[in-house]
Amino acid sequence: MEAISHVVAAGLTGDEQKKANAAIGAGFAYGIAAIGPGIGIGYIVGKSVEAMARQPEAAGMVRTTMFLGIAFTEALALIGFVVFILIGL
Repeated sequence: MEAISHVVAAGLTGDEQKKANAAIGAGFAYGIAAIGPGIGIGYIVGKSVEAMARQPEAAGMVRTTMFLGIAFTEALALIGFVVFILIGL
């Protein structure tokens, strides 16, 4: 992180340096915030497919629960995106 900051700092004024560091931090923040929901959604869908294969008669209920889980998990990624926007400003 410090090495990237030094490369970006070459020839920048104090205010430009602050904006550059904020942009780098925002990028890292959103990247890390997107990893968890991505893994979580993959896990939710995988387990839902297993459950539907095991009990096909419960597929409708499992699908509904799966979509609710995906929506709540995706909300975390959206919160990370909002933080990304706020840090970048």
